[in-house]
Amino acid sequence: MEESKQRMRCSLLFAALLIGCFVTQICSSSDSIFYDSFDESFEGRWVVSENEDYSGVWQHSKSDGHEDYGLLVSEKARKYAIVKELEKPLDLQDTTTILQFEVRLQQGLECGGAYLKYLRPQDSGWSAKLFNNESPYSIMFGPDKCGATNKVHFILKHKNPINGEYTEHHLTSPPSVPSDKLTHVYTAIINPGDNDLRILVDGKEKKKANFLSTEDFQPSIIPEKTIPDPEDKKPKDWDERAKIPDPDAVKPEDWDENAPMEILDEEAEMPEGWLESEPEEIEDPESLKPEDWDDEEDGEWEAPKIENPKCESAPGCGEWKRPMKRNPDYKGKWHAPLIENPNYKGIWKPRQIPNPNYFELKNPNFEPIAAVGIEIWTMQDGILFDNILIGNDEKVAKSIRDATWKPKFLVEEEKRKAEEKSTGLDGLKGIQKAVFDVLYKIAELPFLGERKTKVLELVDKAKEQPNLTVGLMVSIVVVVCSISLKVLFGGKKHGKVKVEVEDGKKDEGERKMRKGGNEDDHDATTRKRNARREQRQVD
Repeated sequence: MEESKQRMRCSLLFAALLIGCFVTQICSSSDSIFYDSFDESFEGRWVVSENEDYSGVWQHSKSDGHEDYGLLVSEKARKYAIVKELEKPLDLQDTTTILQFEVRLQQGLECGGAYLKYLRPQDSGWSAKLFNNESPYSIMFGPDKCGATNKVHFILKHKNPINGEYTEHHLTSPPSVPSDKLTHVYTAIINPGDNDLRILVDGKEKKKANFLSTEDFQPSIIPEKTIPDPEDKKPKDWDERAKIPDPDAVKPEDWDENAPMEILDEEAEMPEGWLESEPEEIEDPESLKPEDWDDEEDGEWEAPKIENPKCESAPGCGEWKRPMKRNPDYKGKWHAPLIENPNYKGIWKPRQIPNPNYFELKNPNFEPIAAVGIEIWTMQDGILFDNILIGNDEKVAKSIRDATWKPKFLVEEEKRKAEEKSTGLDGLKGIQKAVFDVLYKIAELPFLGERKTKVLELVDKAKEQPNLTVGLMVSIVVVVCSISLKVLFGGKKHGKVKVEVEDGKKDEGERKMRKGGNEDDHDATTRKRNARREQRQVD
């Protein structure tokens, strides 16, 4: 057995050496602009920011379970910044550009970023050791997850040729971040000739967009031709009320605004068997006065109350009171009925004027990439970056994925399957996989919009907690159906479930107060009595 393991280790080491030689040959013989496999330490090649805000420590570390090294985020709740300047700035205007890198979230990712920033040429006087969140970038790309945010970012900073200002343009409906702890590879393919952008996760296309489309980026790169006139003001006599109270309406003479909503039900009769002479609570007959109770200091002792056992089989105990019923004469406060407003002019909007910053483009003005950096804030450690590539050949990017990412991913996937099998879930695996595949596809439906994050969080939670899968799946179905109905029929969202839960908590709290009030007083008295007894022993 041990000999077999030794042979396996040797085989893996030999395969790793072959892969390393293969990748090195690819990168040296291709048109790749930049590639770092982190087989060697990053020190001397990458520059760690000296800004005092970035206290996180970078490490050159192996990926868990592999002989492959990467750049590791080693501490929790820290800011990190590190940068590598290219030998010369890369022009994105004329040729296809591929941005690719691997990330492994070894401890998962609850709140933090794992994206890269591709910096444009900096102002004079800037140095790599000054790198921070203010350093201007051309593109930001990669995973980010925290709270409602769960996306593979792609942000383009584009310069307006009219006013010279830079604006961040965010890819709309980006792919979500894989929720597991496996190695994943992220690829962005920029084709300036067709204005196309393709986002790949693990080599599979997850998003395709057009840089000049008004739907694919927010805000759109080409601004609106017209804008609301900032100088235009709503006239004082502008009436936006579609309906108004009828000025000719008169309250009916028999309308009683003072009539109560509820009145005593005079027809009600005391239920048969009601025990009026029996109290709802009685003193606990089994309770005894403590031996050390001091009436002068502790007060007159009273036995704790319990529910009257005679009331359990009776419809009620104590004084019977007539119930209330709805008053048939109740009408509430009178209001004049609404009629169409004869002076209604519609909802006022400022007039549109030509946008002084409007421009037209055939292709975006991509800023050159002069450096690649990682500038993140994260609550998790164990984030490992690896195999960072900037190139212009899709075949090279695919070859690197196949040679570096795929072998690691397959090993990690097999290990995960073995762990799931050992927990007794293997019998349900086929069904689970099919269900989760469908749920993840549902989460990508366009009509979910911003609610996609909520659905994904529920799917991820179900996947991580198999024992709760059925209940969570029901929740997912409810969420999706609710959103579907809202999209189809409109209407406002109601917080019924939330209110019921809050009311339930409130009722539970009130019950605890009612039930535990005497117990709390009793506990306080007991503590006081014990303290007094201890003092007597000291004396």
